[in-house]
Amino acid sequence: MAEIRIRKRKRLRSKDAKQMAERLEEVLGKPAFGEDDAVDLANSSDYDLLFINGQILGMLLEDDPFLTVRGVLHYRPEKRHVTVDMGAVPFVTNGADIMTPGIVDADPGINPGDLVWIRDVRNLVPLAIGRSLLSGPELVAFKEGKGVLNLHHVGDRLWKHEDP
Repeated sequence: MAEIRIRKRKRLRSKDAKQMAERLEEVLGKPAFGEDDAVDLANSSDYDLLFINGQILGMLLEDDPFLTVRGVLHYRPEKRHVTVDMGAVPFVTNGADIMTPGIVDADPGINPGDLVWIRDVRNLVPLAIGRSLLSGPELVAFKEGKGVLNLHHVGDRLWKHEDP
């Protein structure tokens, strides 16, 4: 597995960082970072990344800001979660898309196309970040087909990357 390459890292102006924090808070239901935090934006081989106080805790996917799995662990958001049964965990952590039969709960505020974070039913720990193909109620109700595209998961290149 090739290492993720980071290019063009630059510090965001406080106005831009504040706007990014407000967008993340609106999406996730909790503040992600404050005015005193150093926020950098960097291009990488896969997506644009947000460095918050030197750690990769966020990313931009098609101009939509969201947290990485480490960011979800750090900030503990209240919205946009999809809960999977324990049988789905090994597949999700290996990068598989999330199939609706394995989904046991989802935030009812999720719309198709939203970025979401995936957690397991027993420990409620984040496993992956994905893009929902269905609404929250549909994710729970449907019992066949794909529900969420897996974009970043525990154990992938971004998870393993450490900033030098």
